[in-house]
Amino acid sequence: MGGMDHHQAGGAGALTARVQAALHRVRAFDGRRPLVWDAMLTGFFVVAALTEAGGGWRNTAADPDVPSGLVTVLSLFLSVPLLWRRRHPLAVLAVMAPAALVSQWTGALLQAALIQQVAVFGVALRQPLRRLWWAVALLAPPLVVGAVRFPRDGWVQSVGAPLWLFALVVLGAVAVRTRREYTASLVERARRLEVERDQQARLAAAAERARIAREMHDIIGHNLSVITGLADGGRYAAAKSPERAAQALDGIASTSRQALTELRRLLGVLRDDPSTPGAPGEPGEPGTPTAPVTPPELAPQPALADLDELLEGVRAAGLPVRHTVRGEAPPLPPGRQLTVFRVVQEALTNTLKHAGPGATATVEVSYEDGGGVAVTVTDTGGGARTPPVPGPRAEGRGLTGMRERAALYEGALEAGPLPPPAAGWRVRLSLPKDAVT
Repeated sequence: MGGMDHHQAGGAGALTARVQAALHRVRAFDGRRPLVWDAMLTGFFVVAALTEAGGGWRNTAADPDVPSGLVTVLSLFLSVPLLWRRRHPLAVLAVMAPAALVSQWTGALLQAALIQQVAVFGVALRQPLRRLWWAVALLAPPLVVGAVRFPRDGWVQSVGAPLWLFALVVLGAVAVRTRREYTASLVERARRLEVERDQQARLAAAAERARIAREMHDIIGHNLSVITGLADGGRYAAAKSPERAAQALDGIASTSRQALTELRRLLGVLRDDPSTPGAPGEPGEPGTPTAPVTPPELAPQPALADLDELLEGVRAAGLPVRHTVRGEAPPLPPGRQLTVFRVVQEALTNTLKHAGPGATATVEVSYEDGGGVAVTVTDTGGGARTPPVPGPRAEGRGLTGMRERAALYEGALEAGPLPPPAAGWRVRLSLPKDAVT
């Protein structure tokens, strides 16, 4: 029994799907060639009206002696205007109303007057609903005239029944209209979501490009500054202490390898899939043996544990750095550790570039309970620096990138010269403890 019910449900679902598919094809054809559909519908009702005018109207007429020519003309006026029902439904109804009035006045009582309900459907479907009052004003007078002149059927039959039919037609049109508007809203919503998705993708791509630009700036700028310092020191030591010059060259090689490793890791996300098949005869062609592809060397993002190595590289480049830590380091998320590392790296890189000979630097890291961290990098250099004036032209990418990194964790970054009479520069980063995620 259950199997039979399931089979019947499946059959009903298939029938519904076929009906929906047929309706979809009809609507698609109507959308492509509306005039063809309007002509077919008008032709059907014209044929029906003229068939009634051929003699069948006398079966329901109150006065069978109405001239046949008048009946034919009235039938045409009640059917032919349907050709314009889609664009001007209320005007079509206004053209039909006099013919319906004459039909009721003469006693012909043509059933073709019911064709007016097709125009009513168009008014309710396409016009503002308040115009239905105009439709009532056009439909009601002929009905009242017929009920007054030929009261044989009573007011309920002559006036009430046609008005009930009017109400049913309006309800059907409103249901179809609501369905169309709902479908259109879904289509529009899907379009907006697609546009929003594309916008989000573009924003994500722009944010990723900005992140990669910040990382490349920090990596290249810092390591090149260290390499420059080592090269300058090695050049001065080459004549007096070859051993010191060799150490400087070793430091340059080590720093270069480290920079290349970080760049390879950073740019690895931009590479195409290495397993993509190549040209015929190259690895990746079907049937051609391929050697396993070795992924590029990957390394974790720098963290607080790498600060000592960073400071050693800066010291090797010729900048004395003192490092102090206050408090106990909490388990910070990797993103916040990277922010602290990059800010210290950028601040020391600027010191190497601008502080001048004989400068020293101090890095102070303070940990707070709950995950807050503050970092202060100061130096004693007297070189020219970029003034802390807001605006896109007043700051280089370094300070802008540091502020963007701090803002990601609701932190703040201050950069500027030390108060007189002290000489030097200070960079202070503060990441609040409530920024922990």
